Amino acid sequence: MRHQARNTERTAIVQLGLIGLGKMGFNMRERLRKAGHEVVGYDRNPDVTDVASLADLVGALAAPRTVWIMVPAGEPTRQTVQELGELLSEGDLVIDGGNSRFTDDSANSAHLDGKGIGYLDCGVSGGVWGLDVGYGLMVGGDKKHVEQAMPIFDALRPEGPREEGFAHAGPVGAGHFSKMVHNGIEYGLMQAYAEGFELLEASELVTDVPATIKAWQRGTVVRSWLLDLLVRALDSDPELDDLRGYVEDSGEGRWTVEEAINHSVPAPVISAALFARFASRQDDSPAMRAVAALRNQFGGHAVQKA
Repeated sequence: MRHQARNTERTAIVQLGLIGLGKMGFNMRERLRKAGHEVVGYDRNPDVTDVASLADLVGALAAPRTVWIMVPAGEPTRQTVQELGELLSEGDLVIDGGNSRFTDDSANSAHLDGKGIGYLDCGVSGGVWGLDVGYGLMVGGDKKHVEQAMPIFDALRPEGPREEGFAHAGPVGAGHFSKMVHNGIEYGLMQAYAEGFELLEASELVTDVPATIKAWQRGTVVRSWLLDLLVRALDSDPELDDLRGYVEDSGEGRWTVEEAINHSVPAPVISAALFARFASRQDDSPAMRAVAALRNQFGGHAVQKA
């Protein structure tokens, strides 16, 4: 993909420690380096790491240090924050850019704050494409810490106006809360496209499903990047026969539905999309067996025996 001219806001060159060099972290390191920043990466995989340990990473950085965490949510992130609390110094800054639940952020922030270490939570969207097109960033935390890390955010976000790819969403926790809602919306959008694909496939009238969906990419109200990715998938496998219809969830869809309940916000589309993923993992649904049995009992409707 073609890179646009660098935004004039992106001038300061900084040093960053990056923990976790998986699919996202590895590409983030490369994008930051292309922008001229110095990145010291640590990962348990010796093939991609720059240093042998967290202690070595901290030792390679000049104070005040900024360290970005990109490891799995939950205990791995909490443990990493705890370790960094023992290694970093007053005035340093930790950014959790993984998919942590927003409720973890207050505890992480309080732990580091007691040592004089700043904390930001950053929701990051962009997937494997972020290296070329940039990442959408939603940040929670104190304004002074956001400003301290802004050269990093500017290098990672997409080209163009800052406000179209970056938001200081609020205090600690706001970044991950925003990303949680973003991913909940993503569940609903993907499910709508998927159901439309299945209905087109089921119709005897539509003889070229990939071409039909491809025609939606320009001028229609349903055009989007997700639609572009569906077209890309259909180009390589027109009927998606190479895939099994089994879909995991990262947890953020569940958390979105939970928060919708907590705030009494109706979220039927996101909820249905989450439950559809649960259904995808059942080779034989106990619930639908019960429905079949009931239809047979009250109406004598035919059933299929196992």
